[in-house]
Amino acid sequence: MNWRTLDDMDLAGKRVLIRVDINVPMENGRVTDATRIEKIVPTVKDILAAKGHPVLLAHFGRPKGAVKPEFSLNQLIPALEEAFGSEVIFVADCIGPAAETAVKLLQGDQIVLLENTRFYSEEEGNNQDFAKKIANLGDVFCNDAFSAAHRAHASTEGLAHILPSCAGRLMEAELIALERALGNPQKPVAAVVGGAKVSTKLELLANLAEKVDHLIIGGGMANTFLAAEGYGVGNSLAEHDMTDTARAILKKAALVGCDIILPSDIVVAQEFKAHAAFSIHPADACPKDGMILDAGPLTTQRIEKVLEAARTLIWNGPLGAFEIEPFDAATNSAARKAAELTVKGGLVSVAGGGDTVAALNKSGAAEDFSYVSTAGGAFLEWMEGKILPGVAALNSN
Repeated sequence: MNWRTLDDMDLAGKRVLIRVDINVPMENGRVTDATRIEKIVPTVKDILAAKGHPVLLAHFGRPKGAVKPEFSLNQLIPALEEAFGSEVIFVADCIGPAAETAVKLLQGDQIVLLENTRFYSEEEGNNQDFAKKIANLGDVFCNDAFSAAHRAHASTEGLAHILPSCAGRLMEAELIALERALGNPQKPVAAVVGGAKVSTKLELLANLAEKVDHLIIGGGMANTFLAAEGYGVGNSLAEHDMTDTARAILKKAALVGCDIILPSDIVVAQEFKAHAAFSIHPADACPKDGMILDAGPLTTQRIEKVLEAARTLIWNGPLGAFEIEPFDAATNSAARKAAELTVKGGLVSVAGGGDTVAALNKSGAAEDFSYVSTAGGAFLEWMEGKILPGVAALNSN
C-alpha cells in the first residue's frame, strides 16, 4: 500500500479537509447512536495536536442533489461538540464565499463542519469543477471515511487528485486490518459468511474460495447450499433458483483446495419467533413443515475446531437467526470462541458488513475481535476483491 497517514503530513497551520462518515441514526432531532462520530475523534484530535485546522466534509441521508433541511448536518453539532470537546462552527454550504470565510478565520481548537456535500448533484457525479471548489477550502485532504470509499464521489475520490492526501486514523486502521486479513494473512485462513441470500454474496464467496483455507457458510444461504446438495429444507428460507450457482461454488472450492463447511446438523422450528419450540436434526433430515433457523451443536463444535487451528479469521454475517433466542446459539458460541482465541494471541480476527456488527455485539464478542468494521458496502466490496475508488485515489496521490 502506497497511501500516506497523518504522520507523513506537515499539518501545522494547514486547513485539513477531512472526509468523514457521520451518517448516524437520529430520532426526534437527537443522535441515537454516536458510534460513527466517536470513531473519527482520534483523527480530529491528532490534527489539532499537530496545530492543523480540521474542516469536516460529510454526507447525511440521501437528499439526491437538493437542499433538504431534514438532511442538514447542523443537527449534529451538539453530538460533535460533545465528542470532540471543542467548538464546532457550522457553515450552511460546502463551497463558496461563506465556507471560504469560515475556514480563513479558524483558530485554536475550533473545527468547521461544512454542509451536506450531497446537497449538490455534482458530489455523486464526481464533478471535477465541484471538487476544485471544495479543494479551495483546504491545504491537505484526509480521507477518514472508509465506509464511503467504494463511492467515486467528489469528496471521496476527486479531492485526492487535487490536494496532498492521506488516510485518517480510522481509514488507516481499516486498511491495515483488511491487509492483515486478506492481503498478506497468516495461514490457515478461515472465513465465516452468513446471511439470508447467496445472490447478494456471489462475488464474495467466489473470491474467498480462492483465498481462504476454510469457508464456513451459515444463515439462510447455507439452506440454499443444502438444497444444492439434494437435501430437503422444508419451509426454510432458501433460494432454490440459485442451487446451480451454489453447486458451481462448491465445485470451484474443491478445485482450489478450499474446505467449505456447511451445517451437518440443524436447529428446526415450526415458526419464526423468540423461544419457539425447536428440534435438532441431521442436515439431511429436515421435516417438510420445518424451518432451519440455526446450525446445530455438532456443526458449532466443528466450526470451533476450525477456528482453533486457524491463524486468521474473516467474518461476515451470522450463522443463524441471531436476532431471536434460541436461534442465536451457533453465532454466539462461534463468535465467543473467536474472541477467546484472539485474546490469547493465536488468531487475527476481522469482521464487518451487514448484520455482523449487531450479531457480534449481541454475543458480547465484538470488543475482543482484532478489528470490527462499521463499514457495510465498502467492507463487502473489499472482501470481493474489488478496487475501492477512495482507496485507489490515496494510493495514486
